Amino acid sequence: MKTVINDKRLFRDANRAIISGVCAGLAKYLGIDPLWVRVGAIISMIFLTFPTALAYVLAILLLRYK
Repeated sequence: MKTVINDKRLFRDANRAIISGVCAGLAKYLGIDPLWVRVGAIISMIFLTFPTALAYVLAILLLRYK
């Protein structure tokens, strides 16, 4: 029997970062283009400013660079 370990982790991506790498790291984790995560973050920031800003700052503080 072969054991498969899922090494999928959430991190900040310094190589594709525009501000701090949060959106790029989330996109890498989800397996999608960072553009879509950034567009979603901008739309979320327009309609849900405080919760989005709080989540973004927490992600900056809690996630490590890879």
